[in-house]
Amino acid sequence: MEDTIQSCRDHICGTYARLPVVFERGRGCRLWDDQGREYLDFLAGIAVCNLGHSHPEVTRVLCQQADILVHVSNLFYTLPQTELAAELTRLSFADKVFFSNSGAEANEAAIKLARKHSRDRYGPGRYHIITMKDSFHGRTLATLSATGQEKVHKGFEPLVDGFTFVDFNSVSSVEAAVTKHTCAVMVEPIQGEGGINIPDGNYLGDLKALCRRYDLTLIYDEVQVGMGRTGTLFAYEQDGVAPDIMTLAKALGNGLPIGAMLASDEVASAFVPGSHASTFGGTPLVTSVAARVLKTLSDPAFLQRVREVGGYFMERLGELEDRYSFIREVRGRGLLIGMELDLPGQKFVERCLEKGAIINCTHDTVLRFVPPLIVEKTDIDDFIRILDGVLREETT
Repeated sequence: MEDTIQSCRDHICGTYARLPVVFERGRGCRLWDDQGREYLDFLAGIAVCNLGHSHPEVTRVLCQQADILVHVSNLFYTLPQTELAAELTRLSFADKVFFSNSGAEANEAAIKLARKHSRDRYGPGRYHIITMKDSFHGRTLATLSATGQEKVHKGFEPLVDGFTFVDFNSVSSVEAAVTKHTCAVMVEPIQGEGGINIPDGNYLGDLKALCRRYDLTLIYDEVQVGMGRTGTLFAYEQDGVAPDIMTLAKALGNGLPIGAMLASDEVASAFVPGSHASTFGGTPLVTSVAARVLKTLSDPAFLQRVREVGGYFMERLGELEDRYSFIREVRGRGLLIGMELDLPGQKFVERCLEKGAIINCTHDTVLRFVPPLIVEKTDIDDFIRILDGVLREETT
């Protein structure tokens, strides 16, 4: 283990504060390190491995497609990409899909499309996008500029022009920020990196009405909250308010790198040959796997189970909230859950790891729980025992 960790530090850029574990294999909701120790994974690669690790059907499709065709470029048609796009549009509001390699790239595409759509309709000068404080949209220069967290901006100034930050869950703040230069509003239906922040029930509906009033493009970033994580395939379905553009990534490939930007025909028509591209976006390999993942995650019975197990998890976490005064709130939907504390959370992450459970901390004080969606109630009980023990240490 020590040799691997040191080699990583010697040869890989230090962009992550990595915890001192070298993982070797995984199965379902569990991981094993290079010392053979078992861990309960309640992070799932940060809401990526929604079907768990080494899912047999994912593995089968991956190996099968690798033996047929991996890559040819988007100068040609391929069947897996076409089939995945057709299924994504069938299951969503969208008419068209653009494939990329990550959530940041999908959000870059959304930003470009919103600007291009507005320019085609109104000419130059109308390119500003309103985004939310505590949002997170990626680490590329444009998506970082769209992110409403000052800590990720530091050192990369000057940022890309054209983004205005307003309070999340406040339509009046959005309206106050609209100018003649505004072309779009970009929002996460639930803020993940910002602390698992859930808006009021009428927020998205009022936001869409505002966008229609000012002819603004409404963009949903569902990179973290989509793909069954909240108990519906897409988080926006629970509010019944469709966007004009939506971005996906993370769990779409269950660990393989794929992102997708979905859009209505009206907006998507602004993208023409040469206006955007991605060399590896939507290869036969990743889209064949993603199609299989999508089939499982979109099954109504599967999503019903996510809601039921998520409700059970919330109940068990509620017991801890009643027990420990430094827990401020437990909030979430489905299996996207945050526990906000009155003190920094990183030490609890490290203690859980020591005891064999994987979680992380976001927004400094919010413990984030995003287990694979195949998690069992018995796994939750095992995890609660570990977390309870770690929280109890704070009171002794």
